[in-house]
Amino acid sequence: MAQDTRWYVVHTYSGYENKVALNIEKMVENRGMQDQIQEVRVPTEWVTEIKDGKERQVERKVYPSYVLVKCAVRTDAGGRIKMSDSAWYVIRNTRGVTGFVGPDSKATPLTEEDIAAMGIERRSVELNYAVGDVVEITDPSFNGFIGTVEKIDLESKTVSVAVTGAFGRVSTFTLALNQVQPVS
Repeated sequence: MAQDTRWYVVHTYSGYENKVALNIEKMVENRGMQDQIQEVRVPTEWVTEIKDGKERQVERKVYPSYVLVKCAVRTDAGGRIKMSDSAWYVIRNTRGVTGFVGPDSKATPLTEEDIAAMGIERRSVELNYAVGDVVEITDPSFNGFIGTVEKIDLESKTVSVAVTGAFGRVSTFTLALNQVQPVS
């Protein structure tokens, strides 16, 4: 059974992000909690710094004083998503951790929109069709229509399909990527 996971943001003392991440990883390994706390990250980026007329690449923390932790979650009786008490305890009691980010410092998971905006997880899209391919529309409104892919927009996750209708008139439909399939 695949376990549901969520990302949480942990607040740390300034400059302790890497130490906190390392300590959490060590405790997870020592306690055998890899199924509960699956990943710990300190997001960084490479920037070009010009100092005294010299250019050099420097790695900087994207979110200073914060560490991201991916934990297995469950839904409680009230329908709220929660991490296990033992995972919460391990993270919260790690030296350098000041608390979780959320209302009243309660552990609140990031939303899918937050994850996408922060670039935490890159999701790749693999399509079995390309521009110019003949596809069948599977959307219930236009089910069975056959058309040609004119444009694929991965940013908005849409595909434009030109369908030749009655009397040779061409109509273009914009659909979700999963609403078309290649004609075999």
